[in-house]
This record gives sequence, C-alpha cells and structure tokens, in this order.
Amino acid sequence: MKFNSTILILPGLGNSGEQHWQTVWEKLHPAFIRVNQSDWETPICEDWIAAIEAKVQEIGPENVILVGHSLACSTIGFWANKYKTVIKGVLIVAPSDTEAETYPIGTTGFTPMPSEKLPFKSIMVYSTNDYYVSTERALYFGKNWGSEIVSIGEAKHINAESNLGEWHFGLALLKRLDDERN
Repeated sequence: MKFNSTILILPGLGNSGEQHWQTVWEKLHPAFIRVNQSDWETPICEDWIAAIEAKVQEIGPENVILVGHSLACSTIGFWANKYKTVIKGVLIVAPSDTEAETYPIGTTGFTPMPSEKLPFKSIMVYSTNDYYVSTERALYFGKNWGSEIVSIGEAKHINAESNLGEWHFGLALLKRLDDERN
C-alpha cells in the first residue's frame, strides 16, 4: 500500500513499543515519521502540541495526516484549537479520557478534554471495552470533533496488548484519508 501524504505517527503516554501497530506501521512504511516527545512518561500538553506544530510546519501542513493513539488523540484536539493549522486529516485511535478516574496520573494540561470540532477530516476508531474511555465518552468525543466514528468491537485499548500486528483495517482507514482530495 502506497501513501501520497506525509504520515506523522503520534504515540500516546509511554510511547508505542515494538509490538504496537504504530511501530509496526513505521517498519512497513519507512516514510511514516514518528513525532518524538521530550517526555513520554510525565508529559506537558503545551510541549506535546508544540512538537506537533514544529514537525507539521517543517514538512508543510497541506499534505499531512496525523495518526494519533491514546493521549495523542486529545493532544491533536488541543493542537488544532491553539494553532488552527489545517492539515489533510487525522486518524484518531483509542482516545483516552483524561478526565476519567481510570486515567493514569502524571500528565499536565490535558484536561478538560478538548471538544471543539476539528478543522479537517477525521476518523475516530474506538473499542467497546477500552479501559481508558467508555463507549459513551468515545462517541461523545467523536461527535464533537466531527469525526467519522468507527467501532472495532472489543479490542481493549487498541495497543500492543490487542495483538493487531500490521492492523490492516486501520491502514485501510488511513488510506481512505490519504485518497481524499482537500
């Protein structure tokens, strides 16, 4: 599968390890670029959104697609609200509810969850048994963000524990974003 857009990979809290589908995708598609953060364990929202903006501006926003997982999903919302940078689109996977009691401590500035409509095309993928977001909250976020909402059933947090490997379904959703005209 060939992509025409620049794909930026945005891992969540703790980064994405070797068995995570984001890392697998980077190995399959060497042109995919991970946006590295200075602190993966105790992140500060302002630092994370600044790193996204710097990378998007370095590349040029018109043909960029972001692929966010977990905490990176809310980070995309905060980034879009602050910088107003219009990109080609985003694939939002397993948004974590930073306001939930189940969310890990140690993050700064990621609450309240962003709820403004995103200024670009978005597809939000959620699991019906994700420990970090209820189905109701995932649907609420997706609706507010103006996303196409896709359930993949019971897949936990859609991470390495979910054993998705190359996650062909996710790549097909990403390809749909890639094929769309601005």
